[in-house]
Amino acid sequence: MLLANEARLERWERKVEWPLTALAAVFLGAYAWQVLDDHGAMHVPLEIALWLVWALFAADFATRLTLAQNKLRFLKTHLFDLAAVVLPMVRQLRVLRLITVITLLNKKFQHKIRQRVSIYVAGVTIIVAFCASLAVLDAERHAENASITTFGDALWWTLTTMSTVGYGDRYPVTGEGRLVAGLLMVGGIALLGVITGTIASWLVEKLRGVEEAELETVQELRSLRAEIAELRAELGARNSG
Repeated sequence: MLLANEARLERWERKVEWPLTALAAVFLGAYAWQVLDDHGAMHVPLEIALWLVWALFAADFATRLTLAQNKLRFLKTHLFDLAAVVLPMVRQLRVLRLITVITLLNKKFQHKIRQRVSIYVAGVTIIVAFCASLAVLDAERHAENASITTFGDALWWTLTTMSTVGYGDRYPVTGEGRLVAGLLMVGGIALLGVITGTIASWLVEKLRGVEEAELETVQELRSLRAEIAELRAELGARNSG
């Protein structure tokens, strides 16, 4: 029964992986349109679309929770998904499921770690920076004494925060904006850690490859010397005969 439930859960996750990724793209597009076109004519239709997509994500989470045999363990290992469903104010962060696209592309370069680093760095940085800029602008734009009132301000703040420079000329003043800032700071540090770890892994792999190549060369030289010695011995035996 346990194996059957786990198999059903895996089949469900494989089946909805791409549809949910497409929904995440729709969510990001609708959310960006709504934020950048503040109080435009499409505000209400876009809000309805966002809630519909959020409802589908909630339905997916509920289905996976139902299929999971150990529900408590499932909740502990899917806290981000749970937060994205339960906390409406951070529901826009659900678009990070677009990283699935980067993971799928990564499989094509599994033997080329340099391409893997560039894909992760470029893809994750762009997605996180764009989402954080939209989120902080949405939270801060109409707040009293706000210093982040345009998308340009939000993007500049995001870049300085992710890079840990933090000039201080732009900063969030609302609770939601500070929540986005906290998540962004943690995400920026984690991203740098991933990059550093990946590069270190690549260097270790390359050094190990060089050592193995040198060892193979030494072994081949020894074999060649042994063959030469045997040939000399044979020639010597024939000449003496």
